[in-house]
Amino acid sequence: MKNLRYCSRLFVVAGFLLTGWMQFGAVDLHGQDAREPKEIVRTAMNAELTADLSDHTRWKYRDAQKDGTETVSIVVETDHGSVKRLVSRNGRPLSADEAKTEDGRVQSFIRDSAQLAKQKKDGVQDGKNAEELLRMLPDAFDWKVQSEDAKDITLAFAPNTKFSPPDMQGRVLGQMAGVLVVDKGQNRIVTISGKLTEDVTIGWGLLGRLRQGGTFRVERREVAPGLWQITETHVHIEGKALFFKNIGQQQDEVQTEFVQVPVGTTLEQAAEMSKSLK
Repeated sequence: MKNLRYCSRLFVVAGFLLTGWMQFGAVDLHGQDAREPKEIVRTAMNAELTADLSDHTRWKYRDAQKDGTETVSIVVETDHGSVKRLVSRNGRPLSADEAKTEDGRVQSFIRDSAQLAKQKKDGVQDGKNAEELLRMLPDAFDWKVQSEDAKDITLAFAPNTKFSPPDMQGRVLGQMAGVLVVDKGQNRIVTISGKLTEDVTIGWGLLGRLRQGGTFRVERREVAPGLWQITETHVHIEGKALFFKNIGQQQDEVQTEFVQVPVGTTLEQAAEMSKSLK
C-alpha cells in the first residue's frame, strides 16, 4: 500500500534528505570529542537544518535504481522542477523507439502544469516530514559513541523506551537500531543505517505490519566543498497490508556523477541537458 511504502521511505529520508553548505566546527580535545553523544547528534541535526535553509544549488546526476527492475536515469534539477530521463533498463540502453517515447514523455511532463505542481507539492511535503523526523532523532534513541577517528565519529543508537512518538512515522523511526556516522569537521551526517527491532503494526495489525528485521542504509557525500548529497539509499522492508496482502519495499539506489546546474536553468534546457551527462 502507498501509505506503508511512504512510512518506510520517511524514516530513510529523516536524517539525510537535507543538503547545504554551512559548516560548523566540532569540539575536539586531543582527538576525542568531549560532548555527550546526544549533543553530537543534536549538533548534527541543527547543522543539517541550517544548511537546508542556505543551500539553493541544483544538480545533474546519474541515478541507478534496483526495485524489481534495474533502471538508469539522468536527473536534472531546476528551480521549476526536476527532469528525469530514463536511459537504460536491465542493463540495456533504450532502443531508438524507446528513446523517442521517453523523450515524448519528458516533453509532455515539462509542459504539464498539473504534474509540475504535484511534484512541487510532494517535495514540500517530503521536506516537512523529513524535518519533523530529523528533529526527533536526538530523543527517539539512546546514543553511545561506538568509534572515532580523525575524520568521523560513529554513534550506535537503540530505541529509547521513554520516547513517545507523535505519529506513525515517529513510531517507525522509534523502532530502529543502528549506527550514525558524523563528519567531525562539518558536523554533517555521512551515513545512517539500521533495522527494525520489532514489528510495527498499523490499526492493530489489520491495516498493516512492517516486519522486524527490515533494514535501511543511506550514504551521503560531500560532492563539492561544503555541499552534501545523498549518494546511496538501500531499503529492504517486508510486511503485510490490508488483510494479509504482501507488501515489500526493496530499493537500492545509487546516485553518481554530480554536476552543478547553472542558476536560471529552464525546464526546456534541463530536458536537453538530460540527454547526456557531458
